[in-house]
Amino acid sequence: MRSRVAADATVEDDVVIGDGTTIWGLAHVRRGAVLGEGCIIGRQAFIDAGVVLGDNCKVQNNVLAYAPAVIEDGVFLGPACVLTNDRHPRAINPDGTRKDAADWEPAGVTIRRGAAIGAGAVIVAGVEVGAWALVAAGAVVVSDVPAFGLVGGNPARPLGWVGHAGVRLQDLGDGSWRCPVRGDVFELVDGALRPT
Repeated sequence: MRSRVAADATVEDDVVIGDGTTIWGLAHVRRGAVLGEGCIIGRQAFIDAGVVLGDNCKVQNNVLAYAPAVIEDGVFLGPACVLTNDRHPRAINPDGTRKDAADWEPAGVTIRRGAAIGAGAVIVAGVEVGAWALVAAGAVVVSDVPAFGLVGGNPARPLGWVGHAGVRLQDLGDGSWRCPVRGDVFELVDGALRPT
């Protein structure tokens, strides 16, 4: 199996494209980006220089992923979501000169294995979204999201927990939660949700 790149996509030099990855039309993948195996990069998506994408990720249309984002295996990035990289955005310095690369330090977003980011969500620079977490559509995430966490709103706040299937877990009332789809049971240990 080989990768597929649409004729009207822009893939700059030194991009690593894993086996079976598809890059759709008008997507732009900048130099030095690493795309794992079996990924789908949607129409008009932007993957910045040096962004690392794991295997089997789905990057939907119009996603903006700015460096130095790290996106682990099996992550879903919903349509038009944004992974930012500037904690203090300004176009100019205090003296009025235009900012350039030497005038700021990018802070990447990290999205852990199996997590899903809803359509139109914004993940602010430096935030980590835990494994298998779910960020609701339109959320603005300004702080870290724990593994299996469900967050939504602006600013995003905890709404509950989700399992591997992405479905809200049922509270069993004894400090444990169950997935209504798979039947998996989870418990809270030292503030972290873990499968039992």
